[in-house]
Amino acid sequence: MSADWTKPVRLHEVARGPVTLEFRPDEAQRAKVAQDLRLESLPALTARVTVKPWLDGAEVTGRFEATVEQICSITLEPFEQPLSGDIHVRVVPAGSPHAAADEGGEVELDPDAEDPPDVLPGDAIDAAGYVVEHLALEVDPFPRKPGAEFEYTPPTQEESPFAVLKKLKETKD
Repeated sequence: MSADWTKPVRLHEVARGPVTLEFRPDEAQRAKVAQDLRLESLPALTARVTVKPWLDGAEVTGRFEATVEQICSITLEPFEQPLSGDIHVRVVPAGSPHAAADEGGEVELDPDAEDPPDVLPGDAIDAAGYVVEHLALEVDPFPRKPGAEFEYTPPTQEESPFAVLKKLKETKD
C-alpha cells in the first residue's frame, strides 16, 4: 500500500480492547488507490474495520463498500461498478510462536483451513492497507460492462490463415 493512505494501529493499543475505525478517504487518496489498482477511478470507498486482540497479535475484521470505474474489456468504454466485501485477517508480530513456520521444502495446503496469520514487519497494523488489499481481491481483472457481449464471427474460407498462405504460394509461383 502507498504511504499516501495509511492508518496504523499499534499492537499495544489493541491490547487494551477493540479499536474500531471508519475509513472515508478523500479524493486525492482515492485517486492514488485507483492508480495503484490500475482503475480508471475510484469514485467512492468507505470501510468500517475493527481490530481486536488475538493470541499475541490481532484480528482485523470489517466490511468495505466501493464504486470502481473500469474499462470494459469488450467495448473499451468506461463504466462504474459497485463492489463490497468482508475483511477478515489475523496478524502476529515477527518472532511469534503463532506465525506460520517457514520450513522450506514441500508445502501442504488445506483449502478449507483458515489462512495463517500475517507476520507484521513492525509493531503496527496498517488497517487501511488491508482495506485496499481486500478491495483489490474483488476487482474484476476482465471487467465487462452490463449488457456487453462479445460477438464471435467465424472466419470465412478466404480469411483462414491457410487460405492466406495458399495465396502467397500461388503468387510466388
